Amino acid sequence: MTFEQDEIDAVALEAYGRIVRAWHLSRREAAGLADMSESRWKRAKTPSSTIRLTNDQRLRLSAIVGIYAALEKYFSDPLTKTWFTRPNTGPLFHSARPIDVAIARGLPQILSIRNYVDALCCGA
Repeated sequence: MTFEQDEIDAVALEAYGRIVRAWHLSRREAAGLADMSESRWKRAKTPSSTIRLTNDQRLRLSAIVGIYAALEKYFSDPLTKTWFTRPNTGPLFHSARPIDVAIARGLPQILSIRNYVDALCCGA
């Protein structure tokens, strides 16, 4: 692990922590979405954390930041902060909450949600 990777992980965790707070995610939801145990997530969100992310976790957090940014562009408050945690009748969700689908199906589903939200933003 390089020093640069440690910095990238720290920035990713900081950004993800902001999103977790904005979306009002529970510890269980935040940990599950990041593919971490709840205790690891608790340690990861401390300012002096030296948690190292796996490649899967880096990709998850990157995609989640992209989802967050796209929602900020596409919707207005309060929907920007609740879209991910509200039941959704869209084709990826079948009336489930996007967060629950993302946690259950992992990185491929998170990336699909990212593409879906990007398509919404572009009018596709």
